[in-house]
Amino acid sequence: MAKLTEAQRQQRAAARARREALEAEERDRRDTERREMWQREGMYLSWEEYQAGEPCRGCGEPMRDDLGDWPPLLRLTEEEKREYEVAEERFRERHSDCKSSRWSISGSRVTHCFGCCPPPPMGPQQIKKLSELFASWPSAEERKKDQDAWKLTLTCDHVVRYTQHRENSYVSTSVVDCPECPGRRGVVHSERIGPAYSDEAILADRGAADRERLAKELAAAKAKLQRQQKNAAATQRRIEEIEKQLKPVPDASE
Repeated sequence: MAKLTEAQRQQRAAARARREALEAEERDRRDTERREMWQREGMYLSWEEYQAGEPCRGCGEPMRDDLGDWPPLLRLTEEEKREYEVAEERFRERHSDCKSSRWSISGSRVTHCFGCCPPPPMGPQQIKKLSELFASWPSAEERKKDQDAWKLTLTCDHVVRYTQHRENSYVSTSVVDCPECPGRRGVVHSERIGPAYSDEAILADRGAADRERLAKELAAAKAKLQRQQKNAAATQRRIEEIEKQLKPVPDASE
């Protein structure tokens, strides 16, 4: 077999990158449609329903069975091996055509499919921890100092700008929104440009944010003044009506 030239290797690499980007784009489309369908058909469990033991609305199995995690396969007893094989067979029967990976809840042996089983809801403690985590993050202006800009070439051949933390050595997403196309597109090629924001740009953004905040405050103040003026006008009209009613009635004998 003849050795490939450098041009042929580059051509093959480019074709492979485009093929993988198109596959990522298709997966993202399916995932989005699935999440929208779950939301539309009310398949997500609320925390109260989850706590009450409502089954998965995708496969009908319990969300959790509280039997504990499976031991490592090499440490399964003979009875546990039979139970494991039965559980695996049940999973294959339920999800024979899903072609997706699986998930389970810690402390439970029942497994669910990423393709047809909506994930469990977050509990109050998880929400609290996430809120505390977000609250501890640096401000948006501080985060800009550590962000790099990347140039992404998409499957539609449009080129977009993407920012992420400087520690990333490659683009952390395979699909992004394209401002010129309807929908999201796969990333075929990425190139790091450099710092996403200069000190001047950060100061300009800060000034723009201040102006936007002041503009909103001004609009709110004007709207409040307009309401107060309308109320004052209505009150004035009512005062005039009452004064007219209080005027003495002329004596008919005079």
